[in-house]
Amino acid sequence: MTDYHIPALLHESIEGLDIKPDGTYVDVTFGGGGHSKEILSRLGENGKLFGFDQDEEAYENVLHDNRFDFVRSNFRYLNNFLQYYQVEKVDGILADLGVSSHHFDDETRGFSFRYDSQLDMRMNQSAKQTATDILNNYEEDDLSKLFYHYGELRLSRKIASAIVFERQKKPITTVNEFLEIMDRFTQRDKEKKILAQAFQALRIEVNQELDALSEMLQQSVELLTLGGRLSVISYHSLEDRIVKNFFRSGNIQGNIEKDFYGNPLTNLKIINRKVIIPTEEEQRLNPRSRSAKLRIAEKI
Repeated sequence: MTDYHIPALLHESIEGLDIKPDGTYVDVTFGGGGHSKEILSRLGENGKLFGFDQDEEAYENVLHDNRFDFVRSNFRYLNNFLQYYQVEKVDGILADLGVSSHHFDDETRGFSFRYDSQLDMRMNQSAKQTATDILNNYEEDDLSKLFYHYGELRLSRKIASAIVFERQKKPITTVNEFLEIMDRFTQRDKEKKILAQAFQALRIEVNQELDALSEMLQQSVELLTLGGRLSVISYHSLEDRIVKNFFRSGNIQGNIEKDFYGNPLTNLKIINRKVIIPTEEEQRLNPRSRSAKLRIAEKI
């Protein structure tokens, strides 16, 4: 299980759920099962945990416990599947939005620029669209917007133009072919950062990550019982901005509506005013946790 993914902010995120032994909880990003295992350890015999993951390989980590049910689905369908299990309300929801170490270390999935492979990047391998499809079929303007908004790359227009120029000669299908295009846009001292941003942009688009996150957050508020907690770990500014806005205002845009007396109209109370980040010790033991940010809210 630890080979699949080392869970970030494990203690802090689970503590944030304020677990009731007989409560019902959801880990919407099951992955290697690290967070789920910790939740189960705090549940009594009448407690219940659902683990969601769209990657079929995550099923290999399923916890064999009669209090646990695994749901192979994107968390954007959270409400649908809980209805199927006849669950109307839950006491807590945990989301660790990071890509599993397993995906970055898998040489065949195309998530990392360290290995040459097909440009796939699908979390759900049953999904149709891959990174290759995006690079070869998107219009130049759409590619530019993608790299600008999801990768926060200032040279997005030039990158998009170069992609369109190169794909006219032959389709772009592998990591190395994409790296050859990106080479002219990377400075040696910032090469890894720029490439990480470009790969992040493609991955977000392939998996529709920000749309899925927004849908999951909106459903979570409806599903939580009064006093129920939502514990979310994000890893880049785009995700964190959505979570922060939603916790503050109850909507993705962050528009705070107020009643006649000027009180904010939201049904969430922020538990940690200051974002929680890993300790120096955790960052040393698990370098991939460095960018993790935890926010916790309670339904009121």
